[in-house]
Amino acid sequence: MAETSSDNAGAGIDLSQFYQVFFEEAGENLDRMEQQLLEVDIESADDEELNSIFRCAHSVKGGAATFGFADVAELTHQMETLLDKLRRRELAPTPAMVDVLLASGDALRAQLARHQGGGGVEIDTTELLFNIRALADGEALPARAAAAPAAAPAAAAPVADAAPANAAASQARQLELRVGPLEDPGQADNLAELFKEITDLGTLEPIDGGQPSDGIRRFKVVTTSSDSDLLDLFTFHVAREALALLPLGPGYGFHAGNPGAPEPEETRDPGYGFFDDAPGAPQAGGAAAAATAAPAAAAPAPKPVAKPAAKAEKAGGAALDSSTLRVSVEKVDQLINLVGELVITQAMLAQNSKSVDLALHQQMAAGLADLERNTRDLQEAVMSIRMIPMSVVFNRFPRMLRDLAAKLGKKVEFVTHGEATELDKGLVEKITDPLTHLVRNSCDHGIELPADRLAKGKPEHGTITLSASHQGGSIVIEVRDDGRGLSREKLLKKARERGLDAPDSMTDQEVYNLIFAAGFSTAEVVTDVSGRGVGMDVVKKNITALGGTVEIDSAEGYGMSVKVRLPLTLAIMDGMSVGVGEECYILPLSSVVESFQVQDGMIRTIGGSGRVVQVRDEYMPVLELEQVFSVPRFDFERVSAIMVVVEAEGGRVALLVDELLGQQQVVVKNLEANYRRVEDVSGATIMGDGRVALILDIGALVRRARH
Repeated sequence: MAETSSDNAGAGIDLSQFYQVFFEEAGENLDRMEQQLLEVDIESADDEELNSIFRCAHSVKGGAATFGFADVAELTHQMETLLDKLRRRELAPTPAMVDVLLASGDALRAQLARHQGGGGVEIDTTELLFNIRALADGEALPARAAAAPAAAPAAAAPVADAAPANAAASQARQLELRVGPLEDPGQADNLAELFKEITDLGTLEPIDGGQPSDGIRRFKVVTTSSDSDLLDLFTFHVAREALALLPLGPGYGFHAGNPGAPEPEETRDPGYGFFDDAPGAPQAGGAAAAATAAPAAAAPAPKPVAKPAAKAEKAGGAALDSSTLRVSVEKVDQLINLVGELVITQAMLAQNSKSVDLALHQQMAAGLADLERNTRDLQEAVMSIRMIPMSVVFNRFPRMLRDLAAKLGKKVEFVTHGEATELDKGLVEKITDPLTHLVRNSCDHGIELPADRLAKGKPEHGTITLSASHQGGSIVIEVRDDGRGLSREKLLKKARERGLDAPDSMTDQEVYNLIFAAGFSTAEVVTDVSGRGVGMDVVKKNITALGGTVEIDSAEGYGMSVKVRLPLTLAIMDGMSVGVGEECYILPLSSVVESFQVQDGMIRTIGGSGRVVQVRDEYMPVLELEQVFSVPRFDFERVSAIMVVVEAEGGRVALLVDELLGQQQVVVKNLEANYRRVEDVSGATIMGDGRVALILDIGALVRRARH
């Protein structure tokens, strides 16, 4: 017993229990450091800014040294040296320093992810360490080193799964592409077809005989393109989480019946082809890491966990997992549906209680009031589970634009509005890739080179604006730039060269929509950024699949705007119910401005058909819902005598209705999924008395009034 006690005392505290906290805090510090580096004013850096960046690196270093992550501690130590000289004013900050520090942050994420997952390829930081030391000594970096940080995001991309990043690669590389598992295995063949069509990408051929035993297709890729460019292209055909790029070597992608496959008893290992001591198999820390690790007694390295390779890759990806409860989307949707039914039931009880003398049933009245309050609180809490702010999407663009602008030799300022606008998680995930393409497109095609902008009398810095807002019953996301805009003549010429029907009589809007044609591109040359014509057609296809629309507006020489308008998904909203004849309609409460009684002489006729009403100092068009929806009228002597002013898309319209029925929460049901699309209607709901009421599309009504 005494010996056991002594052994336990000598072992000290098991630090592995604190690993997860360290990984989460390190991830937060690296995110904060990147944001501050992007915002720092190089010309006149503030002391507090430099101190804050230093503290972020120092915190990561302290934790890494404690837990024995020697590679992380070494890189952050060198960063500390440079940052310490900056904050002491021994050195003046330069763009090259910011580039190298950003690239170091990406490398640190990959290193931490490798330690967290207990495997993966070791990250080579030799060049980074050399560059940091050179900058700390006041030396200038060679041109090649200055361009290197542009490659960094590829190393940090979650789907790259620790593949070495090399955006500036000038010679062909051999990689393994893993696709799947997919619901439709035929999707993987689309990638092979894509490579055949685009000859300058390289070659792609299967290495699993086309018959995967585990549902994952494997391809050998020979290309000069960077990992990030390949993944951006593949993502338009296959979901990003189903893609992984890895170094190609012995032990990768071999299965039974293929040349070089291991023996049958080894293939039964759940490692998808990896076997003990196989060349190229991922190791827990790498030999180099083991050689440079801190003494084991002080801080043991995390013990690798035996798991299938596919799972190990995901865990070892460049995104650090946070300790959150993961629940399937289906369960959340089921919960939202049940709460929706509860709201309908509560509305039914409230409706039926109107026929009861609540003065005689005070307990029931109090219970119904509590039920209404609790139902509202419950639905808000449940809806918030799926809602995330747009800042989650917006925050990925400043770094991407910075690297892309440097690569293209352009100066770009990025402005965002509506970061706090919350969207459904599923919607955000599906809209992220199309938005990424639109932002890259604005930088590449829209914003001119600084010299060209100055020649046109513009500031040399171009501006790309990304905004999100709720407009009536829709969600509108806009990507706008002040670049060269679209050229009508150039678009028509390109369309005719491709054999498309493009007469001169086409409206500007029809001409702009030509860029959504498959394979259409206005780029003069094909680069690793764009010009292959793969993108805008897929952007529209993805948005249309969500039931949304894309609107383009442009002024040649002044800029271009792309608006993505998405309809309401399943939601619970506050609405105002109005009566017209025997029908009931719902107006989204967020669109209602005011209502008033119509007096004689208020409505005036313009041009023989159009009618307007003056509300204070503003004239606005009048729409009679009875005529818009051809409502049958049985009380022939009655006329609509109440006006409700609503607004959307920057315009207002006055709706003529018979009566205001009240305000309540309504459950939005998708009308297209259950019936078909109806003009001027965005959805439907079930009222407390069991009737179906249509939810009006205020934006469509405003556009109708304009025309």
